[in-house]
Order: sequence, then structure tokens, then C-alpha cells
Amino acid sequence: MTSRAPVRAADRQPLLLSPFALRELTVRNRVWLAPMCQYAVEERDGIPRDFHLVHLGARALGGFGLIITEATAVSPEGRISPQDTGLWNDEQAAAWRRITDVCRAHGAATAVQLAHAGRKASTWPALPRYRRHRGTIPDLSGGWRTVGPADEPFPGLAPPDAITVEQIGPVVEDFAAAARRAVGAGFDAIELHFAHGYLVHEFLSPLVNTRTDAYGSDPAGRRRLAREITAAVRAVIPETMPLVARLSATDWIGGGWDVDQSVELGLELARLGVDALHISSGGAVDADIATGPDYQVGMAREIGERTGLPVAAVGLITDPAHAERILAEGSADAIAIGRAALREPGWPQRAAHELGADPRPLYPPSYTRGAW
Repeated sequence: MTSRAPVRAADRQPLLLSPFALRELTVRNRVWLAPMCQYAVEERDGIPRDFHLVHLGARALGGFGLIITEATAVSPEGRISPQDTGLWNDEQAAAWRRITDVCRAHGAATAVQLAHAGRKASTWPALPRYRRHRGTIPDLSGGWRTVGPADEPFPGLAPPDAITVEQIGPVVEDFAAAARRAVGAGFDAIELHFAHGYLVHEFLSPLVNTRTDAYGSDPAGRRRLAREITAAVRAVIPETMPLVARLSATDWIGGGWDVDQSVELGLELARLGVDALHISSGGAVDADIATGPDYQVGMAREIGERTGLPVAAVGLITDPAHAERILAEGSADAIAIGRAALREPGWPQRAAHELGADPRPLYPPSYTRGAW
């Protein structure tokens, strides 16, 4: 394997805070806000409101380069919970436009993560007030029937309906329609959610996809839905608009999805117009995962080297010096910050201070008196 270490920026400029280009989009730095479900749509209509404007806008003010939305459903039945955001109608798109305009005004690019939760849909929100509730929401409480590649349930959830070939086409169309709306909503990029045990990952994983038709039976068949969605989305967005795919690099269980299969998929996605990969892991089945600050970084590096695509690393990366080291050693091209960003909307500003960079470009003028 050849080294993918990025070219070092100007003297004293940390790689973490150097610009990053995808197609014709230049992001001001390599700090991404990882997509994290907020379960904050109390009206259950998929429309982002003031909470989402403040939540995402605060991270734009805090200096993040690329802000990726929470998993945003392409259809009502594709939501993880009833309180998820969506992009299946024009009212939602108009509400997202308000948010993308604010983020852009404060220097951040935005990407929408388009998703379908598959057999893990219709679940109780992961919020403190629902801590006594677990699993699938009953119909009487606002739940709905779920679908998956087969009728085997995820542990603790209700059995899904095995989606038919005739039903798959409309799902692909839902992704394409949401992508069109994303363009009108002012997003700078799109991320396809092919990870964490949701619908596309369910089709990818041999542990979940037991179909014997053209969408299963062999590795190419299991990758077919991912290919079709990618091609459909790429066909309806501008040539200049970057397309990212989030993958679970492994199921963490022998016989399941793994790094080699992720590489094979990544190569196919690159040919279909994907510009970068966002590497996570797990979620399709219950598995014991030994987590830690570097637990997914090695997989990101290998997948990036073998596919030639830029990769973002994510997962318990909380220290700016650690993030900089990951970039400097060539293990990733960008760093996605998740839970640490919930604690600290200005994480990139602190990173600039701790890495010895000039933090002022990351501050709104009104905030400079509070600079590190």
C-alpha cells in the first residue's frame, strides 16, 4: 500500500484546520460535524424547526467545516423514530433552506445525510423521557410496519416485512427525490447513509440479507441496492455537488460484512460518482465491539488506501492533537466529531488554540472577545 498522507499545509497551519476540497466545494477545514439523531421533531412531521436551526447554526458559529445533518428520512416509513427529520416533501425542504442559509452565512458547508432505517425504523426515540420504552413503537402509539431484506427482526424489535422487488424501485426513487429537494434546500453536499444496520447496510450484510433473488444470493446482489441508490442520486444532482457515502466497515462478526467487502463496494461507488467515504462500523447485528479513540481509524486508512477515495474517520476522537495525528500519519483526510460536539459547539476553535493556529478566522466578530 502507498502512503496517503496529505500534503502538509503552510508552516504552522495544522492539517486539521487546512481547507479540504471535494469537486468544486472547498470546505474551510477538515473538521466535520458527525450526523447525530436529535429526535427533536415534536410535531412528528419531519420538518426541522428552531431547535435544528440553533443546534446546527451553533456549530457553524463554532468553526466546523462541514456540518452533516442527522439521519434525514427519504420517506415517512424510513424514519428511525417519529421525531426524526425528513426530506420527502417541499415543506421540509423549505425549512432546511433556512438552516443551510444560516450555516453558509457563518462559513460552514452543509451536507444532508439521506437515510432509510429499514427494519430498525419505528423505534422509540433515544431520549431520557422514553427510557422506560424499548423496541418498536406499537401502531396505537404512532408506530408503523417496517421493511427489511428478509423478515428476520433485529434483536428486540418487531419482525419486518420482507421488501419485494416491486417495492425496492420506489425506495430508490425516494432517495432520488430527496436528493433533488436537497439541492433546492441549499445543501452543499449529500451523504448516503449505508451504515449502522439501516436498510442499505441490511442488504449489504450477509448476516441479514438471506435473499435468493437479484438483491441477494451473492456479494454483487447484496451490493445492488447501494449501487442503484447511488446512481439514481448522482443522476439528479449537479455535477459539481459532492456525494459522500457512510459505510460500516465491519459487522464485527465472522461471516458478516467486513473491510474487504467495504473496499469492493467503495470501488463500485467511486465509479458511480461517490467522492468520499465516511467510515464507521457495526449496527447490523448485535456484536461485542471494543471501542476506543482509534478503534475505527485503521479501517478508514485501509479503505482509503485501497479505494483511492478520501475518507473521514469518526468514533471517540475528542482531542485535537489526536485528530491532527490521524491526519498527519495519512490515516484519514477529515475527522468527524460527534458527541464531543454536543458538549462543545466551538470544538474547532479550541482545536486552533491547542494546535497553535490563529483561531480568529473561526470566530464570528462578536465572539472574538471570548477567543481561546
